[in-house]
Amino acid sequence: MTIKRVCFVGDSFVNGTGDPEYLGWTGRICAAIRKQGYDLTYYNLGIRRETSADISTRWLPEASRRLPEGCDGGIVFSFGVNDTTIEQGKGRIPFKDSVKNANQILTVAKGLFPVLMVSPPPIADRGQNMRTAELSQQFAEVCHQLSIPYLDVFSSLQASKVWMDEVAAYDGAHPSASGYSQMAELVQRWKAWQAWFR
Repeated sequence: MTIKRVCFVGDSFVNGTGDPEYLGWTGRICAAIRKQGYDLTYYNLGIRRETSADISTRWLPEASRRLPEGCDGGIVFSFGVNDTTIEQGKGRIPFKDSVKNANQILTVAKGLFPVLMVSPPPIADRGQNMRTAELSQQFAEVCHQLSIPYLDVFSSLQASKVWMDEVAAYDGAHPSASGYSQMAELVQRWKAWQAWFR
């Protein structure tokens, strides 16, 4: 089956915040698929500052309206950075709740649609990156248990001078076009993503 509609659900990184070309990584990978000759409808459901708790309350009605019964559709989730942000002396979402939210979201989604998950990326805050890396590992374990493909972009992007320099130059969190292009390349090379378009 070839996927013909894709919902990307997540936060500002899914939205592509900071990209002057307004494509982000999601728009870039869909444009690449279109150039390969696939007729793809692309829905960007990224919202700035949203945590796993926020996403858990909205993803199903939003995705269901865009992926009606009978269509060849799939969902790519990516979130987590906002969960690890410190506000008023504590993380916005405790780790155990983030993992619980992810498990609940992905369990329901898998029963309805083909599902992929992309890890949260790094930002220009060492402490938060340590928390995000730990959360990403826990998300990877949830996906492993559910047999959902999980792509770790965190490690590669943290080692990327382009990504980290652009994040630091913009707002400390989001890259510009070149950074998003690097993230897009990681997803484009992912066999689980490619398998949707065979």
